Order: sequence, then structure tokens, then C-alpha cells
Amino acid sequence: MYLQYWQFKEYPFENVPDPRFFYLSKSHEEALTRLLYAIRMRKGGAVVSGDIGCGKTTLAKVCLEELSPDQFDIGLIVNPNLEAEEFLQEVLYQLGVNETADSKVKCLRLIHEKMIRNVDDKKETLLIIDEAHLLIPAALEELRLLLNCQMNDRFLITIVLLGQPELRDKIHSLEQLDQRLPIKYHLSPFDLNDSVKYIHFRQKKAGREDNAFSQKAMERIYENAKGVPRKINNLCDLALLIGCSKNEKEITPEVIEGVINDGALL
Repeated sequence: MYLQYWQFKEYPFENVPDPRFFYLSKSHEEALTRLLYAIRMRKGGAVVSGDIGCGKTTLAKVCLEELSPDQFDIGLIVNPNLEAEEFLQEVLYQLGVNETADSKVKCLRLIHEKMIRNVDDKKETLLIIDEAHLLIPAALEELRLLLNCQMNDRFLITIVLLGQPELRDKIHSLEQLDQRLPIKYHLSPFDLNDSVKYIHFRQKKAGREDNAFSQKAMERIYENAKGVPRKINNLCDLALLIGCSKNEKEITPEVIEGVINDGALL
């Protein structure tokens, strides 16, 4: 609705995990570096935690873009709130195994056979689980058993878990699993500097070179969104809409206050 008014080619603050709009803050860069290290060096597993809206799903997509499909056989699970056997069946499905598995024993056997085939084909088996804080204890135990599948010099699978902060407590309470996930990182919200850069970055990606937001407006956005990308997106998107409807030349603190007072962050 406001593309032409603000001279954008596309909407700059959509809340979808589009890797093109991934802003590499210090925290996000560190998380990406650790994930790629864990995967490429076959460290067994990695855990990235973060509050709601901090960009974990987008981070996973950016990570996947760095991996060659010729080298990695990748399974991605986005809804892991399943019973143990259903979870293993989902692992099989995401790894492209179409054979029916009607018991946990058969699931584990088929997963193991898949991992061995990948080794023979010189491919790495990678399982990424988003929203991993939803995993039940029995499913976490199955992940521990999968990480027991090793050769003399390597794991047969790398498991990456991304989830909300309670994921860390779940992992820590399971010592044997905790020890098999050596790479851990907590994704922090942006500070003020990164929030300002993020707002400008997304506008440039959407086709506008100059910043439609005043410095004071961006400071108000940071104060209210607390550096959480999803909240920043919500505020900026609505501010651009309201600014367009009022024929504003730039987004001012007053526009931001109006958006907040209308309940944008509720």
C-alpha cells in the first residue's frame, strides 16, 4: 500500500524468514559462525537459543544456503512437538526415506542405514530442528541415541537445535545429550547501533537508498522493541503505512508514538 509513496520495490519489513533480509549483527554473525563450524567439522551437534522473534529461523535458512546439496543430505523439522516414534518417522521423511516404518526399532534401523549410505556417497547427514524447545523428553532421548551412531573418527550425523531459551534448560538437564552438543550459543537482541543499522539495511534491500526514519524515530523504535527484529519489523511496517496516509516526508518519533499507542506491540 505504501511502496510507491516511500519508493520501495518491495515491502522492507515483512515478518517472514527471508535470507535476503538477514542482517549480520555481531550476535547473529557469531551464531552463524558456530553453526557452520559445528556442521563442517562434524562436531555432533549444536544448540542456538534465543527469545521469540530474534531471527533463529532466518539464521537456519542462511546457514543452509552456505551448504552444498552435493555434500550434505539435510533434513529440516519445523514442528517437532511429536511423540518419540512419530518424531523418528518425521526424521525419516525429512531425510527422504520413503519406506514405511511402523515401529521405533525399524525407524532407527532405517535412519542408521540412511546415514551409512550417505557416508558411502561422501555426503554428510544433517538434521536441523527448529522450535526445538517443543521436543518432549522422549524425543530428546532419541536424538541422544542418534548421536551415539559414530565411526572411529566421526559422527554419522550432525544435529542442530534452534529454540527459545527454555531449550537450554532442557538440554542441560540431560547430561549425556548435553555432552554430545558441544557448540552452544544464545542469540541476543540488537543493541541500539545494530537496530539503527538493521532498519536502514532492510530499506536498502527493498530498493530505497536513503533512510525514511529519523534518528530519533529509530531510537524510539529501539526503546520499545528492545532490539527484537520481529518487533522492529512490526513497528517500522506500521509506521510506514501511517506515514504514507498522513503524507509525512519522513518517519518521526511522533509517528512511532502513534503506532505504539494504537497497540502495535500488544
